[in-house]
Amino acid sequence: MILCTECYIQKNGKTLMLYRNKKKNDINKNKYIGLGGRFEMGESPEECLVREVKEEAGVTLTNYRFRGTITFLSNKISEPIYIFFFTADEYEGEIKDCDEGELHWVETGQIEGLNLWEGDYLIWKWLKADKGIFNGKLVYDGDKLMEHQVKIY
Repeated sequence: MILCTECYIQKNGKTLMLYRNKKKNDINKNKYIGLGGRFEMGESPEECLVREVKEEAGVTLTNYRFRGTITFLSNKISEPIYIFFFTADEYEGEIKDCDEGELHWVETGQIEGLNLWEGDYLIWKWLKADKGIFNGKLVYDGDKLMEHQVKIY
C-alpha cells in the first residue's frame, strides 16, 4: 500500500493548485491536484504534509486542518493509495517554482472547472460542505471513476 498526503492551501479566496506537467510517466499528468506526496519511513501524516509542501512550494505550513481520507484504487497502479487530505490557510516563506509542475493560485469557486480527477470533484464537494471529516473510496478504470463511496463523521 502507498500512503500519501494532499493539501489545499487557501488564501484570500484562492487555492494553490499544482498543474502536473513536468514528470514523465505521471499518473497525474495534465491534471490539477493539491500539494503533497508519499510518506517517508516513520512519518506521521502531519510530518509528511509539512515536508511535502516545503519541497513542492518552498513554504512551511503554520496552520492546517485534517479533512479526511480517501482510498484510491486504479488499474493503472499495482497497489491502493491511501490519501490524507488537509487544508491550510497560513504559511511562512514565499511560494517557489515546483519541479513537478506549475503552481497556480486559482479562485476557489473556479476549481471545479479545472481538469481534475473525476473523484476530486466529489472531494471538493465534501470540502465545501464542511460537515465533518470524510472517509471515502474511489475506484478507477483508467481515468474513469467506476465507483465511489463516502462516509462523513
